[in-house]
Amino acid sequence: MDATHEVFNQPAALADYNLFEGHQALRDALEFNAPALDTTALSALGARLGSAEMQLHARLANVHGPQLHSHDRFGRRVDEVEFHPSYHALMELAAGAGLHGTPWAGESASPHVQRAAGFMMFTELEPSILCPISMTYAVTPALRGNAAVYRDWGPGLTSRAYDPALKIWRDKAGLTMGMGMTEKQGGSDVRANTTRAEPDGQDGWGGRFRVTGHKWFFSAPMCDAFLVLAQTASGLSCLFLPRVLPDGSRNAIRIQRLKDKLGNKANASSEVEFHGATAWLVGDEGRGIPQILEMGTMTRLDCALGTSGLMRQALSIALNHASQREAFGKRLIAQPLMRNVLADLALESEAATALAIRLARAFDRRGDAHEAAMARLLTPVAKFWICKRGSHFAQEAMECLGGNGYVEEGGEGIMARIYREMPLNSIWEGAGNIMALDLLRALRKADAAAALAHELAPAKGAHPAFDRLAASLPTRVEEMATEMEARRLAQDVALAVQAALLCQTAAPAVFSAFCDSRLAGNWGQAFGTLGGGTDFDAILQRAQPR
Repeated sequence: MDATHEVFNQPAALADYNLFEGHQALRDALEFNAPALDTTALSALGARLGSAEMQLHARLANVHGPQLHSHDRFGRRVDEVEFHPSYHALMELAAGAGLHGTPWAGESASPHVQRAAGFMMFTELEPSILCPISMTYAVTPALRGNAAVYRDWGPGLTSRAYDPALKIWRDKAGLTMGMGMTEKQGGSDVRANTTRAEPDGQDGWGGRFRVTGHKWFFSAPMCDAFLVLAQTASGLSCLFLPRVLPDGSRNAIRIQRLKDKLGNKANASSEVEFHGATAWLVGDEGRGIPQILEMGTMTRLDCALGTSGLMRQALSIALNHASQREAFGKRLIAQPLMRNVLADLALESEAATALAIRLARAFDRRGDAHEAAMARLLTPVAKFWICKRGSHFAQEAMECLGGNGYVEEGGEGIMARIYREMPLNSIWEGAGNIMALDLLRALRKADAAAALAHELAPAKGAHPAFDRLAASLPTRVEEMATEMEARRLAQDVALAVQAALLCQTAAPAVFSAFCDSRLAGNWGQAFGTLGGGTDFDAILQRAQPR
């Protein structure tokens, strides 16, 4: 049969490249926030994450999603979730990189920053398998509220081995943990929880309880154990609930169904019921909320890191496409309007990276008064603003590819997966309003305004628009008494801190264009509306993934 046409002017896929070496903004953020950090392992991880082999695993783990098996073929209840082998390959890589336990294993001078960089890069490859990784990271320090459980489980939770088998903790090379907080009637209002826990004696792990109730969102149900909230005689309490009990029997956790989600397809999110499940108290009875807030702070960091990684991957794909594809007589990246769009996306991506890594630094230095204040302030701010920008960012990056970006196939099909994933981090662990309320709580600390002023001081005098915003914020912080304008304040704090960071870490062209657009108003209401005087060449060259 005669050929009907020749296939040409189609870009090669972005594969077999090093996500770390090509990410100049991330490397500069690490140099600023952790100058003594040895990045050798991060470079090796970046090469692995950019390989065509791992990209195939990421695609297959999403195409062949988790399957629930409530019973075996003999009718016995098993409540197991089956995953594609590619899911396990990804989990093995993430655990092997220490993305769940590095900060608790004492392996680095800046462990939270090191882990943050790895987590951000891994999100570029595949974000949804990181749910159990993130929860294990967040739950591990909270588990110290039960010293006996932590003594037994701590080594497995920081192990770099991945062991998916459902068996007793002492027989496993590595362990993962999840969380079960929200219920149908309450959602973010966990005080409305009705799940109850009745005392059931004492043993080697302390106060034992029987838990009866449900959880509406119970992510990664194949984790080895979970921290859950339940009502006890003293109020809402935090409990440690393993899948396999110390005697080797399975706990009474019944998986009702898996959630059919917009994105996050490789991860299993479930609805469960507890039928007198056995659990042990973590922390003080009736003090479940403080325990949850501590864990939520860490998972919110991961939301900011995850969205930053997704932004970077979407930008990289768009740049790769535009650098090869020709239209109207020249490469897309040479077309003025496309250059504006890509440069605008590059600014947003670098600002998100700078803010997320800065927040991770605060976690490394919690003993420092200023860093502790910034952790309180920037956690809700970064979670709110970076995640809010994600969906709009993904849509614009997808548009750079035209119809190919909307198709679930091949290398550029990653863009559709990114677009579906973007809303998750904004919703999970507290949507926008919850973050704004958390910001108000942080502002009630006496040092909030002073800490913010100190953070912004290095950029003073660098740009008139920045100076105006920075001068106005301390008064707004001190006078913020109502909820009505909390979202606006979160936005402006985020933009001011991003600008201050870019002044110290980015190329002058990046800082100038960011301030001109985001702070001075030389910008429209869509990406690609930067002023004509922008140094597009410098911004685009800096952002290239190779």
